[in-house]
Amino acid sequence: MSRNAAEPLERGAGRGKLLFFDTPSGIAGDMTIAALVDLGVPWALVESVPPSLGLEGVALTRTQVARGAIGATHVHVAFPEDQPERSYREISELLAGSSLSRSVIELSLAVFRRLAEAEAEVHRIPIESVTFHEVGAVDAIIDIVAAAACLDYVGAEVLCSPLPMGTGSVTCRHGVLPLPAPATVNCLVGVPTYDAGVVGELVTPTGAAIVATVAKQFVRWPEFSPERVGWGAGTRVLADRPNALRVALGARAVTPLALSHVLVEATVDDMTGELMGHAVACLLQAGAVDAWVASVTMKKGRPGWIVTALARSADAGAVADAMLLHTSTIGVRFTEVGRRELARRMLEVDTEYGPIAVKVSGGGDEPAKLKPEFEACARAARERGVPVRLVLDAAVAAARQLAPWSDSNL
Repeated sequence: MSRNAAEPLERGAGRGKLLFFDTPSGIAGDMTIAALVDLGVPWALVESVPPSLGLEGVALTRTQVARGAIGATHVHVAFPEDQPERSYREISELLAGSSLSRSVIELSLAVFRRLAEAEAEVHRIPIESVTFHEVGAVDAIIDIVAAAACLDYVGAEVLCSPLPMGTGSVTCRHGVLPLPAPATVNCLVGVPTYDAGVVGELVTPTGAAIVATVAKQFVRWPEFSPERVGWGAGTRVLADRPNALRVALGARAVTPLALSHVLVEATVDDMTGELMGHAVACLLQAGAVDAWVASVTMKKGRPGWIVTALARSADAGAVADAMLLHTSTIGVRFTEVGRRELARRMLEVDTEYGPIAVKVSGGGDEPAKLKPEFEACARAARERGVPVRLVLDAAVAAARQLAPWSDSNL
């Protein structure tokens, strides 16, 4: 039994974590499933895939094997010999009619789509005309769908090492093909690869399609703290390395923020609100990124103010000078801080009240934050004789029509 078998992973255990595929010996579909099961994904999940697809006569087995000095899990898929060749359309229909979850179906379809596009490019035919042979066989379908089910179960962000490529040739339904196989190379467009110095196939089309679809980055080794490790055994024996895929699940490394800014602060009890407002304006003019005032109760119950300015380290001296000049304090405090910012950009949108500038913050994997410039909205409201809230709403609605806010929209 796997050393992780006593502590199976719970569904979603990888949320917010990294799942790293370490591939010194390459990757294949069965190795992927085996490594994830060895990591702790329940074997019952893998066994449920054939009946969920309505595929009869398929038997899945797992065994513990040694690859060199490393113990690993090996997965084998057995099925009746009289299997039809399936087209990309037929596999899509098979998945659509299955009882799998929507997320597993979508991930499986994405992998098969990559394979279909790769095959279409190799044979120079439309994707609708692609008929899979080796990758359309039952074992390849099980490999892809079971891998998708395991990855969906873990729920982690996937990273992968650069992929080692073997050389030589392989005989398949299409005849003799050079290695790496043409479909494999097409699946790996944009993925870092290197010559492993091995004669033979290390990365299969199925393995290439899986990892190229799910991996967010390809790095030698990520900055993270491994918590669990799984090993998936390949079938072939390699002369110079154990034929096994390693997967490691762990927490992201926390990168400390650089102390790039300074809080400049003073406490006063003998200034009016008007003077304090003027002082804040002077602090911003002196280079503060932001400035604010908070009321406090000082010693002997006296009411007072804490005036604070956030400045870049290079501007802290000038901001401190401005605070000493424009407030009644006789000293200031400095606190070094780090600052993390969302990416920001401005765009101008057309509304029924005229053009309005809108600040867009964030975006990418997270919803963007939209903030119309208030002064522009107030000016338009005065000119049109309408409440300013109507202009604000119109500007936000117009900005949302431009999503996602790519550079071409700005």
